[in-house]
Amino acid sequence: MPTVALLGLLAGCSAIDDDLSDCGPEQSDFELNYQLKLVTNMTTELQTQLSAITETSIASSLETHLKGIFSDYARDVNLSFYDAEGDLRRLWLDRQTMNANQRSYTLTLPMHHYLHLAVANLQGNGQVSLTDDEMAPTSALRQDISAAANGPLASHATGLFTARQQMNVLSGVSQTFNVRLYMANCAAALVIDPRGHSYKDIRVVATGFASQFNVSDSSYVFPSEAFQVEAEPLDNGTDPMLGFCSVNFPSRDGTRADGEGPLWQFKVYLKKTDDSITETVLNVSDPLKAGQLKVIKGYLDDDGAVRSTDQRVGISITLDWNNAGEHDFIL
Repeated sequence: MPTVALLGLLAGCSAIDDDLSDCGPEQSDFELNYQLKLVTNMTTELQTQLSAITETSIASSLETHLKGIFSDYARDVNLSFYDAEGDLRRLWLDRQTMNANQRSYTLTLPMHHYLHLAVANLQGNGQVSLTDDEMAPTSALRQDISAAANGPLASHATGLFTARQQMNVLSGVSQTFNVRLYMANCAAALVIDPRGHSYKDIRVVATGFASQFNVSDSSYVFPSEAFQVEAEPLDNGTDPMLGFCSVNFPSRDGTRADGEGPLWQFKVYLKKTDDSITETVLNVSDPLKAGQLKVIKGYLDDDGAVRSTDQRVGISITLDWNNAGEHDFIL
């Protein structure tokens, strides 16, 4: 039986007392079955977007890069039980090491109507933390974007899963609650065919994503100013195809609130052999949703710009970008 922290219902009583008969509401045993449900398009996206023989290696590299993200395996799980009959304050908290894609626990809690929120794979994520979780309505997975003023943020290092479920715990009734956790973040990849062009360096960032996920209602919050996420270069050995990948929260689902601009972007900065830098902005109109992988493909032209025939992508190019007053991005 897991160790549970009692926060409210047994006020004035020891939570580890063997005899809880005088400690408030009657206790009841029930079973919780947790299962991670990985609903993703990753396999389909790789097969659809990277199907050519020349793309086999980069497809394999991308799949390897994301094997720890798109995985129905939970290492840690945070279990919170809130007062659904009152102010939605947390009454019970339990943290477990799951190390599986499904696990059952038997809990003993007072009879009560609870709102249960669960979050998996927070440990080791690096960029996201669970905040304000004492109350259900404010419980959120939040990315600290304060450092974005100093440069792009790192990608998420884990696939995050969450669940929410009403639980009415009754006395003298054998109860089993099945809790399914679904993915809250996603990934975007840019694959570039250099077509034999030489260059000194290349760097890719992605932008246009949410910075917060509200656990109780599965809604996303977008900052007033967009932040950038470093798209990590893929290890593709000696194959000339280039790949970059970011892991982050989703983009907006549809039209932006201000009615202008793309849903999200890749920005590519390529230093040419003469040390000039070409900036290519790929404006993507197709939303990036939770659990999804989106692959955008392009190729280099003679000016060091990235071109694409993808109808979802609009492109803007700035040649000699480093001479245009932009000096905070170092290659």
